[in-house]
Amino acid sequence: MEKVTIITIAGGSASGKTTFAQTLSDKIFENHSVSHLSMDNYYKDFSHLNFEERQNLNFDHPSSLDIDLICKHLDDLKNFKSIQVPIYDFTTHSQSGKFKTINPSEVVIFDGILALQVEEVRKRSNIKIFIRTDDDIRFIRRLVRDVNDRGRNLDDVINQYLTTVRPMYKFFVEPSIEHADIIVPYYEGNKIAMDLVAAKINTLLSKSVNSEIINNNKIN
Repeated sequence: MEKVTIITIAGGSASGKTTFAQTLSDKIFENHSVSHLSMDNYYKDFSHLNFEERQNLNFDHPSSLDIDLICKHLDDLKNFKSIQVPIYDFTTHSQSGKFKTINPSEVVIFDGILALQVEEVRKRSNIKIFIRTDDDIRFIRRLVRDVNDRGRNLDDVINQYLTTVRPMYKFFVEPSIEHADIIVPYYEGNKIAMDLVAAKINTLLSKSVNSEIINNNKIN
């Protein structure tokens, strides 16, 4: 069985986690197979509530996530098994009922605002990264994204940010930076940081592969 490395990326909402994860994936992909999971797809199914009730839920609290399913999927990928990832619908605040298949790979990149806050996820992570982005930049990016891509209105986005996103960031997300192995100051086009992190990870992966080859030779 091949060794699987799990890279976990955390940071505030709209901090650039997914962009960083995708860029990192592209840079690692040259030498290793990579798959990418987002914590956003693992919200619990609240379809039994009406739309207004779903709008008022606190999606920035760990209790909104299906932690058991996240851990099962990470364990399955660690054991080189395929998984069926649920597809979350942000326009309705509910699970879509659709799934996508993620096949086994040498490297799994898992990102989410609470990815380093959840101990069970940290235990399964080999490399832990925190993306640090200024609050005003994150708010502006979230505002544009939610209005343009998720069909939200301006007042609802601002209200959600003030009532749940910002306080949960201060209480849960920001303190999780202490668990990070690597802290990345992120801004658009921070190519140097991406290159440095990718190079470090590629080095670690290469050392792991070489070590495994040496150990196998000793056994033989």
